[in-house]
Amino acid sequence: MKTHETIRHHVEIRFRDVDAMGHVNNAVFFTYFEEGRKVFLEKVLGIVHASQYPFIMARIECDYRAPLLLGNRPVLEIWIGEIGTRKFTFRYRLRDPDSDDLIYAAGESVMVFYDYTSGRSVPLSPDVSQRIRPFVEETDRGGDVS
Repeated sequence: MKTHETIRHHVEIRFRDVDAMGHVNNAVFFTYFEEGRKVFLEKVLGIVHASQYPFIMARIECDYRAPLLLGNRPVLEIWIGEIGTRKFTFRYRLRDPDSDDLIYAAGESVMVFYDYTSGRSVPLSPDVSQRIRPFVEETDRGGDVS
């Protein structure tokens, strides 16, 4: 597998993120992924306003692997798994910054390039393709995966 660049974002666990059982509630992991997407878009594409987002979410999933507690200081890693003509996949890994083996959660989301004015999916622009290419994990998939 080809190596790829990864955006790393330190996650701040808030008291409100923790449920009655003492660990981060499962729904909050999607908020952490959302924050990672925001950081990715700002660092890689220079996008700081949601009105500039060139895509819409089609699907998201999360695999929970270890309890995440209030005192933990996890890091979120985000990169692109697959890229097609009209969609791509963000991949996420929430892990302990001091241990590659302690992964709290892993997930992915399918993003569709989208024109909000016309309400239709659109092809990936050459500019966006060039900027995100270093973060793509799988570059040897033949054909269009859209």
